[in-house]
Amino acid sequence: MSVDYTLIGKRIKQKRTAAHITQERLAEMINVTVGYISQIERCITKPNLDMLSEIGRALDCDIGYFISGADYNKQEYLDDELVRKFAALSNREKRMTLDFMELLVKNRF
Repeated sequence: MSVDYTLIGKRIKQKRTAAHITQERLAEMINVTVGYISQIERCITKPNLDMLSEIGRALDCDIGYFISGADYNKQEYLDDELVRKFAALSNREKRMTLDFMELLVKNRF
């Protein structure tokens, strides 16, 4: 599995713009140059995990989102993941899964 740095840059830009943070402000927040942020967003420079962590902290975002696109902090992620996995099951497996879920709901502590 290779890392898609182009997608990482796009996701960083998406989170940054959604938070109404300029490249200049993000650069100040993590103590790098504006050019460096621009290069990451355009996939000219490949950030290491420490830098992704700093960017994630500044943008209030788990670095897993930058890498995989999944926002593990959101309930919708779990719902979407459950739907995807459920859709891949056979009818028999779906029935078994629903039965198991029913037991879970009935026996919650």
